[in-house]
Amino acid sequence: MDVEEALKFTDNLALTTTGKHLDSLQKAILRGAWDNQKYKEIAQEHHRSEKYVKEVGFKLWKLLSVALGEEQICKANFRAKLENLQVSHVSLVGNGCIHIRNISADTFYSPEVSQSEAQDKDKFNEKTSNSEPKLHLDLSDAPEPNLFYNRTSELTTLKQWILENRTRLIAIYGLSGIGKTALTLQLIPQIQYEFDYIIYRSLRNSPPLQTLQTNLIQFLCRGGAPVPAPSAEERATTGGLPLLEHLRLSRCLLILDDIQTIFTSGQLAGHYQPGYQNYGTFFKQLAESSHNSCLILLSWEKPREIAALEGENRPCKSLQLNGLGAEAAEIFREKRLAEEEKWSQLIDLYRGNPLWLNIVATMIQDLFGGSVSEFLSYNTLFLGDLESLLHQKCDRLSASEQQVIAWLATTPEPADISKIPENLQLSPPELLKVMQSLGRRSLVETVKQNGRSHFTIEPVIREYIINKTSIKKRSTYPD
Repeated sequence: MDVEEALKFTDNLALTTTGKHLDSLQKAILRGAWDNQKYKEIAQEHHRSEKYVKEVGFKLWKLLSVALGEEQICKANFRAKLENLQVSHVSLVGNGCIHIRNISADTFYSPEVSQSEAQDKDKFNEKTSNSEPKLHLDLSDAPEPNLFYNRTSELTTLKQWILENRTRLIAIYGLSGIGKTALTLQLIPQIQYEFDYIIYRSLRNSPPLQTLQTNLIQFLCRGGAPVPAPSAEERATTGGLPLLEHLRLSRCLLILDDIQTIFTSGQLAGHYQPGYQNYGTFFKQLAESSHNSCLILLSWEKPREIAALEGENRPCKSLQLNGLGAEAAEIFREKRLAEEEKWSQLIDLYRGNPLWLNIVATMIQDLFGGSVSEFLSYNTLFLGDLESLLHQKCDRLSASEQQVIAWLATTPEPADISKIPENLQLSPPELLKVMQSLGRRSLVETVKQNGRSHFTIEPVIREYIINKTSIKKRSTYPD
């Protein structure tokens, strides 16, 4: 028996006795035990704490001891015990189930087993029912899922980061309506059984960090039971262990949406409102501390801490969500638009933003009877209901960002920022900071020309800025 056979055998044994396959960490512990690795080495390889790996290992050895009827299986004797099993006593029964010493895969023990063996079975079931984690979901803050358009590559990336790389902090950022929430809601059912708790919270009302932590801890302490409105006394304390310790004791997936609400307007991207700077410390702590949980942040703009924490082999990653490609055509089918050959032009003009395309498709249906070519025949880019959404976004810009984005809007070709117009009155370092901030807000696009980076903005943003500037001029210089 080699290690792969041992893993297959043990996985089928776990499935037969508990109804669950081994998870990735349990398999890593078995593989490490087979190769005589220490718990510390296993923990380091899989980015876990040694204490947590030992706890998972203890439960695993207990499960195998009862399932195989052995006195005591542990890390030290696991390989020897499996190699000593008689082949005649171990066989696979259809669908990958196991038959061991007249033990039936259907009932775990055959009717001929002794009374003491039956008692052992009851004892085993009692132990595993108490020790096996149960999933506790709280998605009360999550919106109703909308239609989801193909994001296969993004889902694959996120699953790899979370399940294989054990990334502890992930920021998903992009323009409003781009699909950050829809992507995350699609991700949850694909990874939910890897976690003990999954909690979704929106920061739309800008809760202080203490309030958020208290709410999360209460949910974890109550074993997933609903959390009532906290009393004044409860609001003043987290009551016992800090949140980080709970994230070490259980594998939790925390999703915080609307992160941009704790950032201040009128400054460069990622500046916290007064009294909310401790969120930055909290994010940094969760990324750098040893635990087995994951925090996902959804935001219009990329938090400043992420840039310093993320890296190829580091437990922090960011994903800028861009628009849809050809998949966006499904939106137009739902809206019953005509002239399918013109749809790609619409997708490009509105950069595949699902919300923008839904709004525009409705407008085309209402005003032009679904005729895309008639809509495209106008020289101007219609915004309609998009204007209020863009106002929310652009109203957050600092004065220097407003200057730069107005310059980019009036520059027909991608701009070379090494050639700064005099009217901007920004030094090169100041301009670089502004461009970085606009990038963190997903408001600029980078284009490579002659080996250099040039910058431009999306057609919708350009149209909005030009319209806004024109209105401002008319109000300043009325006819």
